[in-house]
Amino acid sequence: MSLKPWTLVGQLAAVRFCVTADASAGLLPRLLQPFAKRDLTPDSLECRRTGDAVRVDIAMASMPAEMVHLVTGNLQQTVGVTRVTCQQEITGSVRRAA
Repeated sequence: MSLKPWTLVGQLAAVRFCVTADASAGLLPRLLQPFAKRDLTPDSLECRRTGDAVRVDIAMASMPAEMVHLVTGNLQQTVGVTRVTCQQEITGSVRRAA
């Protein structure tokens, strides 16, 4: 009996990305690009500056689960970003691949 791998394709996730970066004028548009190029619109964006650093929280209540790791990778590669954490909760059921 062979087991099929688990899949997140077709599943949705509630996601919050927490980004720490160097403060710069062009940071926010660069952080939104990974969402825009996938036709995703974040539900909320909060930005706080402390000295030379900025913390940006970007949240989506319903994002395709298979895109979470792609967006996380793009955020990590953004110029000026020093740290990215991602909290996600899969909404709906996870199933085995067909």
